[in-house]
Amino acid sequence: MGLLPLLAQACLSGLATFPELNARVDAGRAEIVRLPHVHLGFAAQTDHGLVVPVVRNADRLPLDALAAELRRLTDLARRDAVPAAHLAGGTFTLNNYGPLGGDGATPILNHTQTAMLGFGRLVDRPWAVDGRVEVRKFVHLSLTFDHRVCDGGTAAGFLRHVIARITAAEDPATSQ
Repeated sequence: MGLLPLLAQACLSGLATFPELNARVDAGRAEIVRLPHVHLGFAAQTDHGLVVPVVRNADRLPLDALAAELRRLTDLARRDAVPAAHLAGGTFTLNNYGPLGGDGATPILNHTQTAMLGFGRLVDRPWAVDGRVEVRKFVHLSLTFDHRVCDGGTAAGFLRHVIARITAAEDPATSQ
């Protein structure tokens, strides 16, 4: 399984724990509206440019179904055939700049979303483990969020949650 489904699942778990990040600001009513389901947008680079398909009710899908829907929509995006209903209405987006060769970037929020997680290339890097250096898989994560909806503590908690989930998924001892 690729990195995108694992990150998507980690984000969905994080959004269940930190629902403030799956919300929107209703300026007309001067209120924050927490959304009942996650419609997960994800960046897909195609020959025609960037497309952001949306997985509807992603929070209701088990990992295998989520991965299948991400593959299906990516394939449709590459063929310029994503149905219009899957090109709008995202409540949270994963921005993958890794295929473009980037390690780090700051994603810009899609209006009306409250948060977006960007991730770069998955690369081997030296990492200190118990006083020795090992080669480990590394990916840079960037979280952009709307300060009107939450503070840095909430955002940091969400990011820690995502990191813990993908680290646990990578460790065979904890993923059984």
